[in-house]
Amino acid sequence: MQIILLHPRFTHAKSVTLTRRHLLALFVSFVVAVILGASFLSYLVFSNASSMPSPVRELVSGGSSGEEANKDKFLKENLALMARRLGEMQAQLMRLDALGERVQGLAGVKPTEFNFREMPGRGGIEPMDGTSSRDLTMSEFKALLDAMAHDVERRADYMNVVESTLMSDKIKSKLLPTIQPVNVSYNASTFGRRLDPFSGRSAMHEGIDFAAPIGTPIVAAAGGVVTVAEFHPQYGNMMEIDHGNDMITRYAHTSRLLMQVGDIVRRGQHIADIGTTGRSTGPHLHFEVRVKGVAQDPHKFLLAGANQARLAAK
Repeated sequence: MQIILLHPRFTHAKSVTLTRRHLLALFVSFVVAVILGASFLSYLVFSNASSMPSPVRELVSGGSSGEEANKDKFLKENLALMARRLGEMQAQLMRLDALGERVQGLAGVKPTEFNFREMPGRGGIEPMDGTSSRDLTMSEFKALLDAMAHDVERRADYMNVVESTLMSDKIKSKLLPTIQPVNVSYNASTFGRRLDPFSGRSAMHEGIDFAAPIGTPIVAAAGGVVTVAEFHPQYGNMMEIDHGNDMITRYAHTSRLLMQVGDIVRRGQHIADIGTTGRSTGPHLHFEVRVKGVAQDPHKFLLAGANQARLAAK
């Protein structure tokens, strides 16, 4: 583009040639000027918004109020979410307290020694400088809630495993013959080799004998299922109880049997009475414990039960 300049002072006409570069520079300068002018006007408007008429002031403050509304909405949504998470955690803690009390009972821990419903004591020195303590941000608080909820769920899983293990041990202990079947202070014949009362020769005695008057109650040394209830030529009226894990107890020479094959007996239940049937020299109970068919010393089991009872009484 060529521009011709005419003026009386000029001795002759002058011309100016504008290239594309000059036009582009002029356009950029114009845009920059417009932006600077708009920025200056915006500054003047917002700095003097309080002294402007009401319609103009509302129009000016509309953008900032929209941002505040978005912030309020964000805070309310986050508070509602955290309130729901807090309610879920409270419910989980209630279940965890109940589970802890069940485990406490199974483990034999006294409630006075460990109470799940009381807060444990806590303390510490107050921070001396301001850098060691500060307020939590919303994101940090949410992260702490999420981590705590995860820890509560994990601890509940651990407590369930512990409860199952303790319950299994409790059941197994009830299936061990640790209760003395007759309430007497001594036994007439121990486990092991002895002189046979009929032949006078050395023979293996595969149980222990409890001497007592005829009709004295006999109780089950452990819970189980009656597998034998019959008359035996040598054992007389005999009963066998299966306690699982290939373990049985045998009660011989009784005067009468109160249970039949297939009956489920409880630990300490009255199952028979003392007698002198079969190969017997007088009223007594012949008591055996067998594991996989091999006779065991009943004293080991009865002694373990007595020690357990003493510990529970403390």
